[in-house]
Amino acid sequence: ISQFSKALDKNQASELFKLLEKYKPEDKAAKDARLEVQAKGAPSGEAPNVLKYGLKHVTALIEAKKAKRVVIAHDVNPIELVVWMPALCRKFDIPYCIVKGKSRLGVLTGKKNGAVVALTSVNKEDASKLSTLQGNFTEQFNNKVERKWGGGNIGLKTAAKLELRRVA
Repeated sequence: ISQFSKALDKNQASELFKLLEKYKPEDKAAKDARLEVQAKGAPSGEAPNVLKYGLKHVTALIEAKKAKRVVIAHDVNPIELVVWMPALCRKFDIPYCIVKGKSRLGVLTGKKNGAVVALTSVNKEDASKLSTLQGNFTEQFNNKVERKWGGGNIGLKTAAKLELRRVA
């Protein structure tokens, strides 16, 4: 749980959100216009690169190894909804980061709040920026795992038993 208190710093977060801003899902008006052009017989082409959001959807993308990058909010309530997500990303070797504010992720997806978002693909002009961000975040989050349990303090009875054993 303590890993959620260590979010991205301001500069890295601004770079990340500039990149993610380009991949916002289309709004209703844009979707209607696209479908109207498609209905008139124009070739549909391939689906646009957009952010994927929603806990179940992002989890399925991670398990299928389709997610290239996962962004997790630090203030999800209850935290148990996302506390296992970093371990899953580490298991499948997918770079992830923790950002401050679920409302900032919500703005990207067009919803009120967002717990997690994922990028599955990016345009060619953003590929280099994504790879540098992935390298930074892999080093900062995926490779730095703090595993400390307990304070190393022993009780009075145990200390007395150990002292007796040492003397004997």
